[in-house]
Amino acid sequence: MATYKKRGFKPKTKEEENQLDVQDSTTAEVFSTLDESASKTEAWVSTNQNYILGLIGVIAVGVLGYLAYHQFVQNPKEASAANEMYYPQQYFDQALNSTTAKDSLYTLALNGAEGKYGFLDIIDEYPGTKAANLSNYSAGMAYLGMQKYQEAIDHLEDFKSDDDILGALGKGGIGDAFMQLGQPSDALSYYEAAIAHSDNNYTTPRFLYKAGVAALELNENSKALKFFQRIRDEFSSSDEANNIDTFIGMANSNN
Repeated sequence: MATYKKRGFKPKTKEEENQLDVQDSTTAEVFSTLDESASKTEAWVSTNQNYILGLIGVIAVGVLGYLAYHQFVQNPKEASAANEMYYPQQYFDQALNSTTAKDSLYTLALNGAEGKYGFLDIIDEYPGTKAANLSNYSAGMAYLGMQKYQEAIDHLEDFKSDDDILGALGKGGIGDAFMQLGQPSDALSYYEAAIAHSDNNYTTPRFLYKAGVAALELNENSKALKFFQRIRDEFSSSDEANNIDTFIGMANSNN
């Protein structure tokens, strides 16, 4: 507990006088230590002043450089790349909705035409941008539609997204490519990654179904059964649930 002396206080006994002397001595030592520490700190700062100022300068330059880079380099680069996507995206959308000439439309989306960039040009010319990332997704899906499965895998593996739908579709697209290449084990791992990426009514039943089919092909019937049962229990209104009892029966019969 802190102690203090009242104004005009006089010790009544020798013991009280000794206590006051001890307190005064301790206080003096504390202030002496503080003064000594302050002096050492000042001396250290004085000795290392150039280093400290240099470090502050480096940090300031780094922060200003970062802000300037984003303001004058990265942001214009992002805007330019986003504008370039308009042309190939048109051909990509047409290919998705077309019943004929799909390959030629996908090729235009990939390579561009009439002086306009395609997805591959955007990937090369604007690395690190959001447009380049999305172009990897679109290029991968275009190659998948053209049955160029290794190219599809290469681009979809470069695509990264936290979006519930696009992220799952990217992983699932890699699974589709591996299935077409006759590698159901690799396909299953990517279908499982797509399922784990997000839980929604669009991609989850879709890739549960594909994972179940891949598991059946691998004779992993217990695993296939879990995928199919989850569709029946959790996504009964999905298209994948229409014939799910048939697939459940297949998985059960092979156990």
